[in-house]
Amino acid sequence: MTEPNALFSETLLMLGGAVVAAPIFKKLGLGTVLGYLAAGIVIGPVLHRITDGEEILGVAELGVVFLLFIIGLELKPSRLWQMRRDIFALGTAQVVLTGLVLTAMATLFGLTDWRGGLVAGFGLALSSTAFALQILSNDGDSNTRYGQRAFSILLLQDLAIVPLLAMITVIDSNGGDSGGTPLHDLVVAIAAVLAMIVAGRYLLTPLFQIIARTGAREAMIVAALFVVLGSATLMQYAGLSMAMGAFLSGVMLAESSYRHELEADIEPFRGVLLAIFFMAVGLSLEIDVIIDNLLLIAIAVPVLMAIKALVIYAICRATGSPHNDAIRIAFLLPQGGEFGFVLFTAAARAELFTSSTASLLIAIVTISMALTPLGATLSRRLLTDERREEIDEDFEGAGSDVLMIGFSRFGQIAAQVLLASGRDVTIIDTSADRVRQAASFGFRIYFGDGTRKDVLRAAGIERANIVAICTQKQSTTDQIVDLVQAEYPQSRIYVRSYDRIHTLSLRARGVDYELRETLESGLLFGRRTIEGLGVSEDDALAIADDIRKRDEERLVLQAAEGLQAGRHMLYSRPVRPEPLLKPKRPIETFAEDLDPEPSDALS
Repeated sequence: MTEPNALFSETLLMLGGAVVAAPIFKKLGLGTVLGYLAAGIVIGPVLHRITDGEEILGVAELGVVFLLFIIGLELKPSRLWQMRRDIFALGTAQVVLTGLVLTAMATLFGLTDWRGGLVAGFGLALSSTAFALQILSNDGDSNTRYGQRAFSILLLQDLAIVPLLAMITVIDSNGGDSGGTPLHDLVVAIAAVLAMIVAGRYLLTPLFQIIARTGAREAMIVAALFVVLGSATLMQYAGLSMAMGAFLSGVMLAESSYRHELEADIEPFRGVLLAIFFMAVGLSLEIDVIIDNLLLIAIAVPVLMAIKALVIYAICRATGSPHNDAIRIAFLLPQGGEFGFVLFTAAARAELFTSSTASLLIAIVTISMALTPLGATLSRRLLTDERREEIDEDFEGAGSDVLMIGFSRFGQIAAQVLLASGRDVTIIDTSADRVRQAASFGFRIYFGDGTRKDVLRAAGIERANIVAICTQKQSTTDQIVDLVQAEYPQSRIYVRSYDRIHTLSLRARGVDYELRETLESGLLFGRRTIEGLGVSEDDALAIADDIRKRDEERLVLQAAEGLQAGRHMLYSRPVRPEPLLKPKRPIETFAEDLDPEPSDALS
């Protein structure tokens, strides 16, 4: 009973540390990553409450696997092609040049041998995606030219983690445990990658289609976990990294209609495991090594940030960025990044350098991350007077101008207008059959439940100008409206209304625009009908416009005084419906009970 109790208490302690540290560090503007690291350091090296950090780290590395899967999901080929110059030219140049310079310094100063120097140099060349994007978002600079170029560099760095992890396997001093020749290992690796590509193209999407039709959401979550862990395991058996497998499976599903739902399902597991990973890194730090090398760390941190800033500035200027943009990018990305922790930990486990060296490098990265907000603030002193450039596109994530929820008949018609205008539309729907049928007609929609906050976030609601809610059921529509207003109050909400009563309810909620699903079609049908009876087209249009005007005026009155208000406003003359069948009681009594507007609640 001791071991289970110990496992329970350790888990509880780590969760408690995360709950306390993450919000505090987030509030201080230092980011949750440093909070998790600090919690791990306090729990482990300081208080010695958990001593098996290495074992926890082995399990928590699954967080990195899930992170690589989500990065792969975001990398649609069309998106990569659109950003290809900045990603593959600017980003590659930054990683390679900075990595080589830092490798030379690490080797020359005797920190480690050339193999460990490669890992240290390229690990330090990576910047913190979380910190940089947070600063861009807080300053409102995500849509600027420099913001997009900075994001391109960060995206390439995220991609670089895959070959860098593979590099550790190749230069592993133990030579791996496959026992095969290099040619055999290469053939096995290529075969595994090809198998992943074939499976992603011909098996994964049909698998998720079948599961989606059943409506079993838990089965979709299990399938997502199976795909990520299965692909990671396949790559591991082939002698490559688990992260490579997860990344490839993500890329294979990047164009799938189910990618937003998959991202939303995987995100909680990624978040928890990645938090545990960073805490485990803190648990594994050797505090005495850091204390003994305080002077070295104090020198290394500013040197690291200065080298990275100079290289990034030079590359940005050489590739066409003006001085101000190059300065902003250079001071935004001089720190080490989260993936450095991943590389240093993996290198220590592969014995490319000692755990003491890993602790030293992690301390350097951690302090450089903490100094990033200060550096971004100081960069403003180096700017010259220049008009801030804004551009229309926002390449971050998968967001579009309009996020449409629901793709039944109403949504299909509205979407055609949006697409014909040249607007970008992200469409999600809960019907797997509708997703498949829409694809056959050239529409691209994603499978996803709009009542889930994580699905909305994965679909890019934070970057959408308008959220168009076109769902059929009134209860579902109201649930989504309430969710969006509570979690994303800055979003403009356009809603398909079910009937008149629903319209009044939506107006009371304060939505930006609503339209009853049958209003305009009913008015047009009535127009054409009276035209068929001999009324001129101009007169018919005037009558329809008058009805629309009266209807709107009555809605305003009903919103203020109640549903029974404004009965005199709908028709130019009163209309008394007659029953289709002979009533069982006198007609006069029956007619008195009828509403003068028989379909008032449904129109």
